[in-house]
Amino acid sequence: MINLPQAPPPACCQPPDGPPPTLLLASDPESAGRARTYVREVLAHGEPPVAADCVDTVVLIVSELVTNAYRYGTEPGDSVLVVVSATPDCVRVEVHDPRRRRPRPREATGESIRGRGLHIVGALAERWGVDDRPFGKTVWAEVPR
Repeated sequence: MINLPQAPPPACCQPPDGPPPTLLLASDPESAGRARTYVREVLAHGEPPVAADCVDTVVLIVSELVTNAYRYGTEPGDSVLVVVSATPDCVRVEVHDPRRRRPRPREATGESIRGRGLHIVGALAERWGVDDRPFGKTVWAEVPR
């Protein structure tokens, strides 16, 4: 038997460096924390590097969007999908959930402990919105780099 040297796999088959651009989470209270960690990991592998203040902003936004998805867009046993992408101009984060009900900013009173998440997203993001999907919706936000 002749041992021939093995060529390395073609470049198209190399696994990407860093975490994948999507994360599937169980719909539970710990999901927001997992999403924050995930976003930091994804953006740490970006080229060019994402500035720390932009990372902090995206982390806060994803925390609010995942919390909203958990509280209002899912039922026990459902999942939430987080997608992060970066271009030279902005970072986009998406949170997919299985419910078609669209989120809406609520009027928060001084005494309420809820109802501020979308106001925070609106204040921090350059743009944000909601897209319908065949089985649910995507809530997204874009932050300039």
